[in-house]
Amino acid sequence: MIKSYLSIAAFSMAIAVILGALGAHALADVLSPAQLDSFKTGVRYQAWHSLAIFIVMLLPHAYISNRMKSRIAMLFVGGIILFSFSIYLLATRSLLKIDSLASVLGPITPMGGLLLISGWILLGFALLKSKGVK
Repeated sequence: MIKSYLSIAAFSMAIAVILGALGAHALADVLSPAQLDSFKTGVRYQAWHSLAIFIVMLLPHAYISNRMKSRIAMLFVGGIILFSFSIYLLATRSLLKIDSLASVLGPITPMGGLLLISGWILLGFALLKSKGVK
């Protein structure tokens, strides 16, 4: 389980770097400043939460159980998918010719944000409850 989430985090970070480069170079001239800013927000949140998954998975068992690590990582992965990827699609919808999906994608973004927030809250409570953290 830990190995799987570490791999997911590494691949997600690679995707974030690729999409960040895409945004900085290929999309800079075709998206509006607001769209590009949204796209960069998606990249930033994906990168930060990929790193967070990696760190959570490497926390000692005395700090947090493997079961709790898995729950937190699932929230972060779900949050990345719903939050960041809906932002990528929303920011590039005219370019991808998927304008009609905006009303579907719009509500997905805050659901992803709630998953990310839930992951952080769960991590905070798990660490407070831990006997390994002084």
